Amino acid sequence: MDDRPIGVFDSGFGGLTVARALMDLLPGEDLVYVGDTGRYPYGPRPLGEVRDFARQITRKLVAEHGVKMVVVACNTASAAALDLLRFEEDVPLVGVIEPGLRATIRATRTGRVGVIGTVGTIASGAYQRAAAAWRARGLTLTCAACPGFVEFVERGELASDQVLVLAERLLAPVRDAGIDTLLLGCTHYPFLARTISDVVGREVVLVSSAEETAFEVRRILEDTGLGRRTAKDGHRTWISSGDVAEFRRLGRRLLCPEIDAVVHWSPGN
Repeated sequence: MDDRPIGVFDSGFGGLTVARALMDLLPGEDLVYVGDTGRYPYGPRPLGEVRDFARQITRKLVAEHGVKMVVVACNTASAAALDLLRFEEDVPLVGVIEPGLRATIRATRTGRVGVIGTVGTIASGAYQRAAAAWRARGLTLTCAACPGFVEFVERGELASDQVLVLAERLLAPVRDAGIDTLLLGCTHYPFLARTISDVVGREVVLVSSAEETAFEVRRILEDTGLGRRTAKDGHRTWISSGDVAEFRRLGRRLLCPEIDAVVHWSPGN
């Protein structure tokens, strides 16, 4: 039994979808969540800058909170930094790209799948590289960047006319490609699932990487013996680099009513 917590981080609220899945699947595990809301969104930033942010937060989680694993619950950070972090850190690291893509491939019937993500994630080619091994088996991948989606989620505007108009424009490439499965390649996007489904068609299966990532975490804990076996619910620590009151308010409303006290962290410290 390993009582150390699991560390999770994202640019803001999107990673709460992963935190929710972890809490549901592994209720006895302690969790430390860092939402870097003071520097969100990561998507438009240069990947080198995102890599620096990811390294800083990972080191904080390992050095200050003694985590036994780090979940990079951000597609942009996973694309920018996951390989480097695995080289630099001694704890297991899990991203959201490969688990999400595996779930998408299992769900498709025709092999025509789409991925939507931030500008940084799509431009990095991370999903395209991860999907290359399946192309010989008939997989056709269509990717589209969706700038602006994250900002709508962070403001809590999930069903406005403005987000619908934006979605109709940005999702046109994947809709026109005749996909049957769409991977929401940003942890913020499940909050916009209804709008996205209205645009691409209700017959298109939407896949979120959150649950698959949680299953990957459980598998690693079981394989390495790092799991925490207890009947008690784990302790959760919530950290934000931005406005802690806003993080608590919006985080509780979106996904995690368990969010109570939120600790402020200044990245410059």
